[in-house]
Amino acid sequence: MLVVTLIMTIMIDIQLTDQPLQPQQCTDFVLKAGAGAINVFIGTVRDHTQGRRVVRLEYEAYEPMAIAEMRKMAEATMQRFPVQCIAIHHRVGTLHIGDVAVVIAVSTPHRAEAFEACRYAIDTLKQTVPIWKKEIFEDGEVWVAAHP
Repeated sequence: MLVVTLIMTIMIDIQLTDQPLQPQQCTDFVLKAGAGAINVFIGTVRDHTQGRRVVRLEYEAYEPMAIAEMRKMAEATMQRFPVQCIAIHHRVGTLHIGDVAVVIAVSTPHRAEAFEACRYAIDTLKQTVPIWKKEIFEDGEVWVAAHP
């Protein structure tokens, strides 16, 4: 069992864990009095990709660097948008269809900023954080590039 790695400040909550993710925990963290909007992205395991049936996914990460990059990405998101709080939780290990792989929650004064910040955060995470995904199919497996 992977021990939950947690970095939490007043405004940033980062977790990388092999335990099931709890989206409500992220929402609760970013809920602040000055927030007019909260946007939450929940990435789940789907049952197919490119016409092939997915059986499960396996995520691996270089934990120290992944945590550092997630924090750096959270700080960049906060500098680029008026984010009051951000929570980024990512799962590693074996995930099955319907499991939650990643949760990103942001709070901002207004809705447009919340949508933009959340999209920026997930797109940046996929491009910069050293977390690798292996798709397991009925007839084989493949490591997938992190980029969308």
